[in-house]
Amino acid sequence: MEFKLKAQVMDAAGISRTLSRLALQIVERNAGTSDLLLIGIRRRGVPLAERLADTIAQLEGQRPPTGQLDITLYRDDLSTVGPRPVINKTEIPGDVTDRAIVLVDDVLYTGRTIRAALDELVDFGRPRRVELAVLIDRGHRELPIQADYVGKHLQTSDAEIVKVMLTDYDEDEQVVIVEKE
Repeated sequence: MEFKLKAQVMDAAGISRTLSRLALQIVERNAGTSDLLLIGIRRRGVPLAERLADTIAQLEGQRPPTGQLDITLYRDDLSTVGPRPVINKTEIPGDVTDRAIVLVDDVLYTGRTIRAALDELVDFGRPRRVELAVLIDRGHRELPIQADYVGKHLQTSDAEIVKVMLTDYDEDEQVVIVEKE
């Protein structure tokens, strides 16, 4: 499928600055890192959570643990994914019970990914609090879900696609808005 570039929203430096700001906000709201656990939602939420944890370590001298969720089996559209969906590993370090959890994802759109992540997370225990950090919030919610930490709010149409590209998975590091040709 071919896409037409409509706009570049962030370059690599912009992503880095945004993650620094989000890390500072997370530390301030949680009064440090003592109970903090960052959990990235596969795919691009995982490297974002790792980068946030590294930045928090620079700020606080202590790196919060990180984990990763694969929400594939918790999706409400699993039947449309295909006959054999690829399941990746979910890794949660330690017990989530009574912890302050920050779920991390790249783009918040309809809210369905976050709903699935919350469903999976509570299968591991009962966190004291769950917060959401996203690099981009593009609106168009279908569920009443809101991020606690937002890198950038974007006004988009349903025809537009927000692509977050990270060197962990892509050859470039940027956030762009594209449209199908």
